[in-house]
This record gives sequence, C-alpha cells and structure tokens, in this order.
Amino acid sequence: MSGFGTVGAINLTPNLVNVVPSVATITVDLRNTNEAVLQQAETKFRGFVAQAAEREGVGVQTRMLARFEPVNFDPRVIKIVEQSAAAAGLTHRRMPSGAGHDAQMFARVCPTAMIFTKSVNGISHNVTEYTEPADLEAGANVLLRTMLTLAGTEF
Repeated sequence: MSGFGTVGAINLTPNLVNVVPSVATITVDLRNTNEAVLQQAETKFRGFVAQAAEREGVGVQTRMLARFEPVNFDPRVIKIVEQSAAAAGLTHRRMPSGAGHDAQMFARVCPTAMIFTKSVNGISHNVTEYTEPADLEAGANVLLRTMLTLAGTEF
C-alpha cells in the first residue's frame, strides 16, 4: 500500500515539559490517489489506533474533519499544461496530489488540471514556504499559455 500520511498537529493537555499529559489531540492526514487504497489505509490506521489504545489502557475518541474522494484530472488538460511548459522551455513532470484544492472540486464538473511551481527546499503549506519570483513567473506563464489554448479548445 502506498500513499502519504502526516500528523499535522499535536496538542497536549497540560502542555508542560515535566507532566505526563492527560489528553493528547492529534490530527492525521491520509492521502492516496486511489480510493480503494485510501480506504484500506484508513481502515488499517483505525485498527492501529484501537490496538495502541487497548495495549496502553487509554481511551480514544475520533472524528473525521474532512474526507473527499480522490479525483483524476482530465488527461487532455494535463497534456495542454505539459505542452505549455515545454513551449516555454521549462521542465515538467506529472505529480499526484491529494491536496484538497479547488481543482479537486471543479474536476467533478469540468475539465481540470493543476500547475505546481517549485518551492525552495520542497517546503509547502508551511509558514517557511518560499517560491523564487522567477519560478512564480514561469508558473504564471504556463497558466497563461494553458488558458489561451483552452479558450480555443472544444471538449
């Protein structure tokens, strides 16, 4: 099973260096581009949490904060994005994204794709995220070329 998971936040009560916490609140984000694999990961994770709680003699409460079924972007739009990058002399590669961007919602009703620009040291969705101005400009130009092509394309 492949995919991604991260612990986005850990909050302890009390949050003191010399006191064993009585409550730990943890957010977990599981992602995969395949719905069946994502469901397997969620089931496996729930089982892991239940076993750990039983083994340690602690109580666990869980709740789902958000859950969206993975979507596939339109291969025609992806190809146009790639062609736009190539026409600008830029390198490009296809990347899966489990992020809940607007494009994930639009993809259900219209041809959609996403354009990513590189962030320094690969850091994204973080206060230290930084993208060089030249990379932002390149991404904006790929978007412009893509939109101009899409404006003249029938689907």
